[in-house]
Amino acid sequence: MAQKLSPDMFRSVFRSIDKDVVRWFPGHMDRGLKQMQQKLRSVDCIIEVHDARIPISGRNADFKYTVSGIKPHILVLNKVDLINRNLIPKIKDHLRNEYNNIIFTNCKDQQCKGVKALFPLAQHIIKNSDRFNRTGSEDHCVMIIGVPNVGKSSLINALRVRYMHKGNATPVGATPGITRSVLQKIKMSENPLFYLLDTPGILTPKIDNTETGLKLALCATIQDHLVGETIMADYLLFWLNKNGHFDYVDYFQLEQATDNILDVLRQISTKKNYMIKLRDAHNNYVLRPDLEQAAKIILRAFRNGNIGKYMLDENLL
Repeated sequence: MAQKLSPDMFRSVFRSIDKDVVRWFPGHMDRGLKQMQQKLRSVDCIIEVHDARIPISGRNADFKYTVSGIKPHILVLNKVDLINRNLIPKIKDHLRNEYNNIIFTNCKDQQCKGVKALFPLAQHIIKNSDRFNRTGSEDHCVMIIGVPNVGKSSLINALRVRYMHKGNATPVGATPGITRSVLQKIKMSENPLFYLLDTPGILTPKIDNTETGLKLALCATIQDHLVGETIMADYLLFWLNKNGHFDYVDYFQLEQATDNILDVLRQISTKKNYMIKLRDAHNNYVLRPDLEQAAKIILRAFRNGNIGKYMLDENLL
C-alpha cells in the first residue's frame, strides 16, 4: 500500500456504547451451571474449551471454583487456525500459572495434532490422579465445559469420529446457545471405556468491561443482535487500526484505512450493490446503502479469517 500507516493515526480509545453488553446471563445458563455441578461426582476430568482468539478475556474464570474444583482439568484453545501461531508460546506462558495442561486445536481438522493428543493426555492425568468416589468404576467420564460457541460440540464429534468411527453425536451451530442442557453420556471409546458429557455454554455472570464484551461478541459467544452488527464492526475496525493490522483495506478494496465505520460500510455496500429502498422527505423512494448487511460481511470475514489471523487479546500478554 502506498499510504504509510501507523496505529497512532487512529483512535486510541473506543467510545462507550448505549447497549449493555456487559450483562448477559440468560436463565438457561444458570440452570446449566447447576446441572454441571450436580454431575461432578460422576466425572473424572474436566476439559475446558475456549476460543484461541480470546484466550484471556474469553474464559469464564469462575469455572475453576464453580465447576472444576479439585478435578484434573485440561484447557483446550480451539480455532487455533484463526490466530497467528507465533503467539502460541506467549499465550502458554501467560496461562501456565493457571493451567498445567494446555492444548491448541482446530476441531475441523481430523489431522490436528492437538485433537490427536487430547485423549491420551486425558487418560494419563486420570490414571495419575485420585478418582475419589469413582475409584472402583470401570468406565471413565470427561465433562466438556466452556463459554458459548467455542467448539465444545465440534470437539466431541471430532473425538467420536476418531475413536468410535461414528458421525456427530451432538448438534453444532454457528449461533451461541445450541446446547441448552447437560446431555446423557456420549460414548467416545470402547476400550478403554470412556464417556463424554456435553454441556451448555456458560458466560461469566458479569463481564468486566465493554471491550471484553465486544471481543466475546466478535467471536460469536454472544448473539449478534443483542449487541448490534454495526457496533461490533466498528469495534473491530478500531481494534485493527489500533494494533496496526491494515489487511482489511485491500480485502474490502477500500479507498484507504479509516476510523470512520460508516464510510467503510458505505463503500462495501456500494461495491456489493447492497441497497435498501427508503422514502425521502418528499415521500419519494430512494436507494440507500444497506449498512447492516455490510456490517455482517465484515463480521463474517473476520470470523472466517479472511482479513487476517488475529488474537484479540494481544495487548493482554
